[in-house]
Amino acid sequence: MEKIDIKNFTLKDLESYIAGLGKERFRAKQIFKWLYQMDATSFAEMTNVSKEFRTHLEETACISNLVPEVVEASDDGTKKYLFRLSDGMSVESVLIPDEGRNTLCISSQVGCAMGCAFCLTGCFGLTRNLTTAEIVNQVCAVKRDDPVRNIVFMGMGEPLANLDAVIPAVEILTDPDGFQFSTRKVTVSTSGLVPQMAELGRAVTVNLAVSLNATTDEVRSQIMPVNRRYPLQELLAACKAFPLPSRRWITIEYVMIQDLNDTLDDAKRLVRLISNIPSKVNLIPFNEHEGCSFKSPTQDSIDRFHKYLLDKNVTVITRSSRGSDISAACGQLKGRLDELVGQGE
Repeated sequence: MEKIDIKNFTLKDLESYIAGLGKERFRAKQIFKWLYQMDATSFAEMTNVSKEFRTHLEETACISNLVPEVVEASDDGTKKYLFRLSDGMSVESVLIPDEGRNTLCISSQVGCAMGCAFCLTGCFGLTRNLTTAEIVNQVCAVKRDDPVRNIVFMGMGEPLANLDAVIPAVEILTDPDGFQFSTRKVTVSTSGLVPQMAELGRAVTVNLAVSLNATTDEVRSQIMPVNRRYPLQELLAACKAFPLPSRRWITIEYVMIQDLNDTLDDAKRLVRLISNIPSKVNLIPFNEHEGCSFKSPTQDSIDRFHKYLLDKNVTVITRSSRGSDISAACGQLKGRLDELVGQGE
C-alpha cells in the first residue's frame, strides 16, 4: 500500500487523518509544528510524540523532502535552485536577496500551458501540476540555507491553474502552526484566469499579482493567449471584485517590450484601466532570451512610462532585473540550469 505524504495535508486535513488513526486531534498540531517550524524530515525526530505512535505513522505515512540538485549563484546575490522531483521531472525556485527581506519565488507546475509569447518557461509547455507537498518543500529546502521573508508564486507555471494544490500550500505557509508567514508576505500571481481569481479570493487571504502586460485587447491577445478567453474588461472587473483586506492592493505586473507596449499612449491607457482598482504597478523591462524576437525597452521609454504613472499618482516601481546572468530573471525559468545538469556541467 502506498504511503500517504502528510506534507500534502493542511492542519485541518492532518487533524482528520490523526483522528482516523484513533488519536487525539491535538497530536496533529504537534506534528505540524515539527514539519514546518523544526523542519522534521522523519517521524523519528518528533520526540514529543510517543515511540509507539511514531511507529504507527511510519507504517501508513511518509514525510517527503526536496534537496536542491544544483544551486547557481548570480553576481547580484540571487540564487537559483533546481529541484529534481520523484518522477524525474524538475522545477526551479529563485531566492532574491534584499537587505534581510529575502523573497523566494516558487513554482506551482512543471512547465506552463499559458503560452505567453515573452516567457521562456511557456516554450516548454505543461508537463504536470505540482502537489502541495512539492510546493511547500521548495520553501523548506531554501530555508535550510537562507532566511525567507516573502513568498511569491511567480516561478514556473500558472498558480491559478493548480488551485487544488496552491490553496492548501498557501494555508500551510500562513498557518500560525505552520510556516507562520503573514498573509501580507505571500503573493499569488496569475496571467488572468478570471473564475479562478474569484475562487482563490473566497478560499484564502493572500496578495494577488496580475500580469497585465498590455493596455489593449489586440496587443494582449497577441502576447498572452489567455486574453482571448478572458479579455481586459472581464479581467479588470475580476480585479475590482477581488476581496482585499484594508490597505492592500493588487499588484499589476507590466512587462515592457520595446515598440509593443512601452509608449506614452500605453501609459495613459494603463492609468485609465486601473483607475478604480486599488493597485500598484510593477514595471518589468523585458528580459531578452534566445529564440524570442522581442527586445528590452530603452531606458528613456522606461523612465517616461514610470514618470507618467507617478505624475498621475499611481504607485509604481520599476523592477531591476535580478539574476539574469544565471537565467533566473522574470520569464527565464526552466532553461539553462537543467540543460547544464543534462550536459554534466
